[in-house]
Amino acid sequence: MTEITATDLVELIKTRAAGQDRYVVAIAGPPGSGKSTLAADLAARLGPTAATLPMDGFHLDNDRLRQLGLLHRKGAPETFDAQGFVDLLREVRTTPRVSYPTFDRDADRTVPGAGHIGQDTRIVLVEGNYLLLTSPPWSSLDALFDLTVRLDVSREELEDRLVTRWLSHGLPAAEARARALGNDMKNAEHMFENARSPDFTLRAEC
Repeated sequence: MTEITATDLVELIKTRAAGQDRYVVAIAGPPGSGKSTLAADLAARLGPTAATLPMDGFHLDNDRLRQLGLLHRKGAPETFDAQGFVDLLREVRTTPRVSYPTFDRDADRTVPGAGHIGQDTRIVLVEGNYLLLTSPPWSSLDALFDLTVRLDVSREELEDRLVTRWLSHGLPAAEARARALGNDMKNAEHMFENARSPDFTLRAEC
């Protein structure tokens, strides 16, 4: 496991993806670490043959989470359709055109078929919290990635980012802090304790 910069990561992906029909990169990290921002930045630098694919579209719907008694744990590994996500990644590796669900944060719901991987997409940048988990079915993802990267951020910085995120959603300060230090940090700790080592780490920018 080696630390890498975003600039060096772009060059590495370009080199390793050369001549391949599809090259799949995992960008993992705890909630609030900047995965979406990094994936979008990498895609822009890599050019039109690169696309991002977020894991968030595989959140179970709120009604289903209520039935399971898991709504208060939304964002935990068990609140995702993990097998559906694994099946999608298998399809991405073998099928030129793939549609996938996205997540509307304002509406707090998934949008089926709103995302697309095109026939000309050679580099797929998959981003999500649990891409490196060692428990099934998440562990099946290991064989589906060509390269794995984890964003690293200190717990103190992560807490600050998560509180700020909930404040930006309009929550009062006390509730924002409770959400961040409760459920969000529980999910982050689970990722820290149950994930395999990535090929490279990248230090998240403050």
